[in-house]
Amino acid sequence: MTSNSTGRPVALLTGVSRKIGIGAAITLALAEAGWDVATTYWRPYDATMPWGSQETEAEMVVAQVGNSGVNGFTMEADLAQPETPAHIFERTQEMLGPVTALVMAHCHSVDSNLLNTTLESFDLHFAVNARATWLLVREFGLRYTGAFGNGRIIAITSDHTVENLPYGASKGAMDRIVLAATHEFKHLGVTANVINPGATDTGWMSPEQLAMERQRPPLGRVGLPQDCANLVRFLCSAEGGWINGQLLYSDGGVTHGQR
Repeated sequence: MTSNSTGRPVALLTGVSRKIGIGAAITLALAEAGWDVATTYWRPYDATMPWGSQETEAEMVVAQVGNSGVNGFTMEADLAQPETPAHIFERTQEMLGPVTALVMAHCHSVDSNLLNTTLESFDLHFAVNARATWLLVREFGLRYTGAFGNGRIIAITSDHTVENLPYGASKGAMDRIVLAATHEFKHLGVTANVINPGATDTGWMSPEQLAMERQRPPLGRVGLPQDCANLVRFLCSAEGGWINGQLLYSDGGVTHGQR
């Protein structure tokens, strides 16, 4: 699955700003598997979150990529702006080569419910989580030049909508947009899948929440960023190429127990 002068495939990953995040785990997993990686982050959003992020955290993640003998770089990108997706594809191609895999781990998430969600919040959630996803997928489809069967589109989703209306609703729209590529990009041989990792320990849960979440999966532990990264790495491999058009619940069995 090669696409550049180094003989290595190129992955573009969005939402890689925190060392303990899902995006960072995916970045390092793909680097270990021999991918050159480009990542994006948006520090103003992180600054509004309780966990925050260090000034150079995104750069620190990419610095670790070099330990695997591959190339990587990161760029700050406001996905609420319509012109951003085209810009980050152009920058990635300039720095590393054409993109073989698009992995979207970005999100905008601010809690609100059916009654108190503002129009501004609703629109911003959809701009980042849904519209940007469409524009990123569109850029990938317009620019993909890799071999038939090698291309990958993967998005990280959530079904948490209660008391989190705009986030959950915009993630639901994201799912449909990504999965549409399964058939609309069939002429390119690109697979498209969505992963729901369930509650994942990336620093946002209180000790009480962690204790509660450990009780939900049959395996008796909370999800880790590496769990999601392992699945993404497999889906991006040649062996994962037959999995296509799926919304995959990789949550340790929690969802199955709710059905």
